[in-house]
Amino acid sequence: MDSILIIVNIAIFLLLIAGLFLMQKKHVSFSKRVFTALGLGIVFGYLIHLIYGIDSEITVGTIDWLSIVGSGYVKLLQMVVMPLVFISIVGAFTKLKLTKNIGKISFLVIGILLGTTAISAAIGIGSTLGFGLDGIQLTEGEAEASRNAELAERATTVEGITVPQQILQMIPSNPFADLTGARPTSTIAVVIFAAFIGVAYLGVKRKDPENADLFAKIINSLYAIIMRVVTLVLRLTPYGILALITKVAATSNYEAIVSLGKFVIASYVALIAMFIVHLLLITFAKLSPAQYVKKALPTLTFAFTSRSSAGTLPMTIKTQSKDFGVSEGIANFAGSFGLSIGQNGCAGIYPAMLAVMVAPSAGIDPTSISFILTLIVVVMISSFGVAGVGGGATFASLIVLSVMDLPLAIVGLLISVEPLIDMGRTALNVSGAMTSGVLTSKVTGEFDKKVYDKPEVVEA
Repeated sequence: MDSILIIVNIAIFLLLIAGLFLMQKKHVSFSKRVFTALGLGIVFGYLIHLIYGIDSEITVGTIDWLSIVGSGYVKLLQMVVMPLVFISIVGAFTKLKLTKNIGKISFLVIGILLGTTAISAAIGIGSTLGFGLDGIQLTEGEAEASRNAELAERATTVEGITVPQQILQMIPSNPFADLTGARPTSTIAVVIFAAFIGVAYLGVKRKDPENADLFAKIINSLYAIIMRVVTLVLRLTPYGILALITKVAATSNYEAIVSLGKFVIASYVALIAMFIVHLLLITFAKLSPAQYVKKALPTLTFAFTSRSSAGTLPMTIKTQSKDFGVSEGIANFAGSFGLSIGQNGCAGIYPAMLAVMVAPSAGIDPTSISFILTLIVVVMISSFGVAGVGGGATFASLIVLSVMDLPLAIVGLLISVEPLIDMGRTALNVSGAMTSGVLTSKVTGEFDKKVYDKPEVVEA
């Protein structure tokens, strides 16, 4: 009987897929198809949860099959991340788009990412104090105890890590291993390696123009192929979102969400407040925040449902360059650096909130100016090297709490609401990366305002 019901659920899912495909055939806009998929996934997933329950074999079996579409789509995006980063950065040099401002661009992108992370930490602290959150009130169940046991092992890997050591981890010692994404800082390492290749190309171009031209043609051809692959994968976005959000709605622990509702609400208040800061920065740059929201929403929606900044990278880059008018070189720098440096949600708001919540248990006044300023600086510096995949916030929190000499157990006590909050954190991370790209492009004069103001959203 269970197998029959699983087949019925899969059939319903396939009908929803067919409906989205029909919308595509009728040339319904990309953003409308994305939000339709989001709505259908929420309803379908909640019905599965309501009818069968979170732990039933039917729910588990259904989600297992649906993951072929959802997780498969994320894997396809991750498949093109490293080739896209490498070819795009090198291509920016061969097309002479970064040669004059490479230092300035890097400084601005990283500076904006770190600056917004400091602001996000301050907002996280304010939200925690405003809602009166206290880590002592959290209880440890079986799942939380198991999670803390896992974290105890991970904590040993971050203890004693200094800022210089974090920076050293970004430097590639084996670029071929980094191209496989072997390390949390692999993306930044690939950016650095690609920049070296680009600078080397410029040197060869001065001394041996013939070979340099051949290299440029090869890179440009590879870039065209990679971007075509990205386009093909992005066309699957509505189907991927439908599967991903169905899984979230079907497997979320709503009772735990209600019991930790105050923390969830405080987290989203902080996340929304920081997103408003992004919009204010866009406004200060004399650009329309409404246009930013309209064009960024499909990308932010995918980041929200997938919980993967790395998986969202192709969309992050394409949205900046094709919809916002950011130069390709800056779009790639901002998107790539945004995966491992200055993630506003995972490395900014979340660690700051946890630190404030556990400070009283360590005999520290979380309202003291010295504690707040120290925490903001620690959060900002510790944001280097945070992985752009699920679990990055946990890693960042362990580092911050360890540096501040605060209890680590609180990280595991929030496991039941971690997926829900991680959705918002990931979307904010991506927004921060895109904001840094737009602002950097505007400052360096490599910004096409006509593309930004264009009302139509470029279809994937």
